[in-house]
Amino acid sequence: MVPGEESILSNLRRGALEYCVLALLRPGARYGLDIARALGANGILMSGEGTLYPLLARLRKAGLVETTWQESSAGPPRRYYALTQDGERALATFTRAWHPFRDAVDAALEQRAEPT
Repeated sequence: MVPGEESILSNLRRGALEYCVLALLRPGARYGLDIARALGANGILMSGEGTLYPLLARLRKAGLVETTWQESSAGPPRRYYALTQDGERALATFTRAWHPFRDAVDAALEQRAEPT
């Protein structure tokens, strides 16, 4: 990784990770390790599980996700996380804001220096 790149990614994650979690839950409930694997698959959105569980706890406390326990054939029961209606609304609001923000950042990055 280029020097400074991890710091930039850390700042970008801070603003978007919770909404990425909500987006992963849109199709249906998932358990924590499944969420961690999906977010960490490319090493960009999440570099380790240490940030996920506190984030899930904050989302639950805020009423954006709810949890249920389900039996597992591979060990102890698992806690599954699902979107609440408030979570769906928060994700929709973020999505509406994200698209123009992303487009504006892309446009700024694509600007060419004008000849002087």
